Amino acid sequence: MTEKASFSEILARLGAARVLCIGDVMLDRFIYGAIERISPEAPIPVLLVERESYMPGGAGNVVSNIAALGANATLIATTGADGDSRDIHTQLKDRGVTTELVESPSLTTTVKSRFVCSAQQMLRVDREKADSIPADIEEQVIAQITAHIDRTDVVILSDYKKGLLTDRIVTETIRLARAANKPVIVDPKGKNFARYRGATVITPNRKELEAATGMTAKTDDDVRAAAMKVIATCGITAVLATRSQDGMALIAENADPVFIPAQVREVYDVSGAGDTVIATFASALAADAQQEDAARLANIAAGIAVGKPGTATVAPDELFEALDMQAGTRKIVTAAAAGRQAERWRGRGLKVGFTNGTFDLLHPGHLSSIRQAKAACDRLVVAINSDASVKRYKGPTRPIQDQKARADILAALEMVDMVVVFEEDTPIELLKTIRPDVLVKGGQYKLEEVVGYDIVMGYGGTIVRADMEDGFSTTNTIEKMAG
Repeated sequence: MTEKASFSEILARLGAARVLCIGDVMLDRFIYGAIERISPEAPIPVLLVERESYMPGGAGNVVSNIAALGANATLIATTGADGDSRDIHTQLKDRGVTTELVESPSLTTTVKSRFVCSAQQMLRVDREKADSIPADIEEQVIAQITAHIDRTDVVILSDYKKGLLTDRIVTETIRLARAANKPVIVDPKGKNFARYRGATVITPNRKELEAATGMTAKTDDDVRAAAMKVIATCGITAVLATRSQDGMALIAENADPVFIPAQVREVYDVSGAGDTVIATFASALAADAQQEDAARLANIAAGIAVGKPGTATVAPDELFEALDMQAGTRKIVTAAAAGRQAERWRGRGLKVGFTNGTFDLLHPGHLSSIRQAKAACDRLVVAINSDASVKRYKGPTRPIQDQKARADILAALEMVDMVVVFEEDTPIELLKTIRPDVLVKGGQYKLEEVVGYDIVMGYGGTIVRADMEDGFSTTNTIEKMAG
């Protein structure tokens, strides 16, 4: 069975997987605006607010990732009795997460507000009290954990050191989980990993592993030695260490170490990648995956997450797309996948271009038009008519090469970033899905004759007409071959 097939089976079982997360939840606010002047009151920029958005952060991002994967997520957390707590509850409910928020007027809901201008974060303002929760709140949290432990497959402790995961709650959660034969996965904070004694897997990053052990964790051997120290001295079964550009390492006492290289993708924002890792790893375990397979799947998910702005979730379709990339079909995608990728590119401030055609027998004229299309954008999508579509308007003898061959050839070109096959006679529906910033067609067409002209211009896109190379056409080439 191939790795892709194995992962596909895990993903297919996620709908029945149940993950319970206990951890520090917070509200992430984003205030977007423009800066056009300096304040007369002080030498600081004035941000004119244009819009605001908010989303659950901390353990809220972990369970959002679990739910996005299709698994069943439950969050137990504490908040203040305030509007921010209600916002968190609403956001998580909309994401399909079951929430058990223990509210108290004595607590403060953690809120992190980020002020953003032109995709650049200008300032972050935190409102929080990181004091340990009082004993009466501890009792309520433990009661919730006790009520849910038998209704879950895997338990996560998401520690952001905001006061929820007291020593007592950590110890009691691990005790209850072990008694019920439920794995416990810990995203740790601080240097004292021994407080998580009895956990199944701990997921520190490189810096956290070095701080907890007093050892370097640069090479594979370094990471293995440091992880084995954690296992031996802290009573933890295995360590899943995240290592940034060096990938991940899964170290267990009675198994060979597993070193997983990082997925080579464009990195936009690494915030929240650790949440994606533990969410995917735990969800895969809950779907009966082995630890190594769960770690490899989490590594793929992390590679997707860092290509998105801010804290982000990963959907099963994106994992399938990433698996296709590994299988060598990276650039050839479905219409839906093309739409999602185009949106991610635009989110990074990149201009998306689009051109289409049959591209039956690739010749210098095709190369010239594709080169001009690429020059007009940052990322180029090339759409080709399916075999059935070509036959409808060019006759039963065409195409000469089938759609797979035509797509493979185009995908091999460095200047082509994505290839999509469409079944319709025109790419109208595909244009509506991808919404390119630039539509490129041959100069023989008048602007109003370009298919999709009205759609692209309607949302503020532009049309570029490429100069045509004289003397080249697929029809002429076929006629020459026929003698």
